[in-house]
Amino acid sequence: MPGSSVPRTGAPGQRPGPPAGPVQSDTWLEMRGITKVYPDGTRALDKVDLAAAKGEIHGLLGENGAGKSTLMKILSGILPMTSGRILIGGREIALRNTNDALAHGIGMVHQHYSLVPTFTALDNILLGRGAPLSGPARSAARARIKRLMDDTGLYVPLDVPIEQLPIGTRQRAEILKTLDRNVSLLILDEPTAVLTPQETEQLFQVLRTLSRGGTTIILITHKLPEVLALTHRVTVLRHGRVVGTRPTAGATAQDLARMMVGAERLPAVKERRPQAIVEPVLRVAELTVLGDGGTPAVRNVTFEVSRGEIFAIAGVTGNGQTELIEALTGLRPAASGYAYLLGQPITGVNPRKLYEMGLAHIPEDRHRLGMVAQLSIMENSILGVHFQPRFRRAMPGTLHWGRVRKYARDVVRRFNVITPSLRTPMRSLSGGNQQKLVVGRELSKSPALVVAGQPTRGLDVAAAATIRDLLMDMRNEGRAVLLVSADLDEVLALADRIAVMYEGEIRAVLERGQFDRERIGLLMGGVGDGPAAG
Repeated sequence: MPGSSVPRTGAPGQRPGPPAGPVQSDTWLEMRGITKVYPDGTRALDKVDLAAAKGEIHGLLGENGAGKSTLMKILSGILPMTSGRILIGGREIALRNTNDALAHGIGMVHQHYSLVPTFTALDNILLGRGAPLSGPARSAARARIKRLMDDTGLYVPLDVPIEQLPIGTRQRAEILKTLDRNVSLLILDEPTAVLTPQETEQLFQVLRTLSRGGTTIILITHKLPEVLALTHRVTVLRHGRVVGTRPTAGATAQDLARMMVGAERLPAVKERRPQAIVEPVLRVAELTVLGDGGTPAVRNVTFEVSRGEIFAIAGVTGNGQTELIEALTGLRPAASGYAYLLGQPITGVNPRKLYEMGLAHIPEDRHRLGMVAQLSIMENSILGVHFQPRFRRAMPGTLHWGRVRKYARDVVRRFNVITPSLRTPMRSLSGGNQQKLVVGRELSKSPALVVAGQPTRGLDVAAAATIRDLLMDMRNEGRAVLLVSADLDEVLALADRIAVMYEGEIRAVLERGQFDRERIGLLMGGVGDGPAAG
């Protein structure tokens, strides 16, 4: 907060403890009987109660589709509620839009940032404050933002366009933008999804300091260790209803998992079977790929992935991983270098041909690249193989719907996709079930190589465990898996080898016996080692 002093974080790798200092016992925020029913009859929230004290860090947990984001969108003025009451300091308030929420000191930082790519960081932070500032007013605003950065430790290069900044820096700009509105209630949706462990520790320290200064914080996250490390209390939603609210002190990850999904223990990754070293399935040699701006996003990258191996690329999102995946899956040309699948060159080969050669692709953005939202489950289940003779009738351009239905039913059954009907539009499924269908469709192609980009991003504990088990099954069956993930816990659990990527280069390749969270975190931030070949 402006005028406060934020202590710097401790040594890298030090696990943050719970927030310092007691929280006032008096309830400050109250959400009573919040119900949300959509026009199609879907009941997203059913009489939900949530309360938080001044200065409390309150965790909000639940599976995908449990209603967490819907509840917070109501609190931040984005969505209207069907019924219920919201009180601040004992006084009922009405929230018709986000401006109403900000007027009451309520601000939300979304998982997908609302920033203008071509604007500078400063312009984005000031966006929505009225007419464009110039002269003395702009200088005064810049000075105010610099004081806020000093107070919070959230530093951003103010004169650089947002599109040129790493994802983690964009997040800091989004948080600064919200704090500059003098909010007293800060809502954060999955705030550490794109941060290194060191950046996560720094953010935690900032949030603790804001809490001590009286700011109430609601944290939406799927990461149970974050809830245990940071929050005072936690509320768990399931199917749009409150399962319970409890103090974090004394809680365990198993307790919270049981409340979320009804499981008695956290899902464990499947057993890793020993694999013999064989010829590589994928070979990448000195590959350089240009980003959208025409400058290298991937720089002379070299590595191999063998049968029966999960080769993981770790790194903060925005360091070339997306461009690397796109070059390997036929979605972006390579500027130089080569890639080989089963000994055959694949640079410049289109996605359809790559499928035929044995490559399956789980895209990091399922909505943009992995599905067609308005099409049915049945239609989405054959994307990428719809041209194959087994799904075609003799008449050109027509599908054999009986065979398509049988295939889709098998994918839904094998991969536990929860859907009322095969004719249900893809957009109607929860994020976890959408992802399970995309993953199931790709793995059903019996690939030699699976390229998996951020396969569990935004998924709850149970859905994420299902996806990870499927990838381990692929590995144990002798297939090669290239995993690109910003989730360090996921990488450490699944990988046989880890390559850490920073600013388009592979800084180091580590064997499983060399895994060290602190070292990997530093490498993700550009500290230690140098360009390496895998």
